[in-house]
Amino acid sequence: MADQLVRATAAEGGIRAVGVITTRLTEEARQRHKLSYVASAALGRTMAAGLLLASSMKRIDSRVNIRVKGDGPLGGILVDAGPDGTVRGYVDNPSVELPPNAIGKLDVGGAVGHKGYLYVVRDVGYGYPYSSTVELVSGEIGEDVTQYLVSSEQTPSALVLGVFVEPDGVTAAGGLLIQVLPKAARDEALVEKLESRIAKLSGFTPLLQEGKTLPQMFEELLGDMGLEVFPETQMLRFHCGCSFDRVLGALKMLGQDELQDMIEKDEGAEAVCHFCGEVYRANSDELQQLILDLQAEV
Repeated sequence: MADQLVRATAAEGGIRAVGVITTRLTEEARQRHKLSYVASAALGRTMAAGLLLASSMKRIDSRVNIRVKGDGPLGGILVDAGPDGTVRGYVDNPSVELPPNAIGKLDVGGAVGHKGYLYVVRDVGYGYPYSSTVELVSGEIGEDVTQYLVSSEQTPSALVLGVFVEPDGVTAAGGLLIQVLPKAARDEALVEKLESRIAKLSGFTPLLQEGKTLPQMFEELLGDMGLEVFPETQMLRFHCGCSFDRVLGALKMLGQDELQDMIEKDEGAEAVCHFCGEVYRANSDELQQLILDLQAEV
């Protein structure tokens, strides 16, 4: 099933639902960064969360950054996502591996750490970005982002994220975001019914592995609440805007002396993009041209 995002509403617009399937882009991230099982799950969950958060933004050039910094061995996680369906991200220590947790699942919470902070920055495309910080609840990502939504955006929300990794790679990944808007939040019976159904979910990946589509998942949760599934399906992909020209621009900022030193000692320069793992190499001639450009600007 292709990576995609589907939106829906229920309760006469009082409930907002968004679902994403991110299997292929999570597998691409795993390959690019040579991620361990638990690192694949941690980054995959955070990328799905980023796409879900970005889905509510209006301007196509808006971006959401999620940074997770816990006290676990994985170090930090950084994800950048946009309403255009693109996402990228990385973890500090991609090779970290841990035994399964007490219930036999990948120990994302242990890898991330149970103490630390979740930082969310929303760049709406103009003015100053909006930033918010919340303490980690569990390090499992889903609960932590839910805490952000409740405390910072003051919207009752349920977030279900999942990544299933097998020896051959990621075979299922994605998530669901259900939000109760103010017009429906006053209906206590409706909220209790929704909470009960979400609590009974075994997770996102089991539903995906059963072959259920996102509309079918919405139907199970919201089918008797006036569900309306939007017909548009948005395609999602792992995408990084890095380029060789940008690398040359960054190298140019080092100045003539540093560039000359690279030419003499290394006969060139190498740069690796943190977000996508792409390796860029500039040879001596290209560095020399940068020096000439700097001299011409004096």
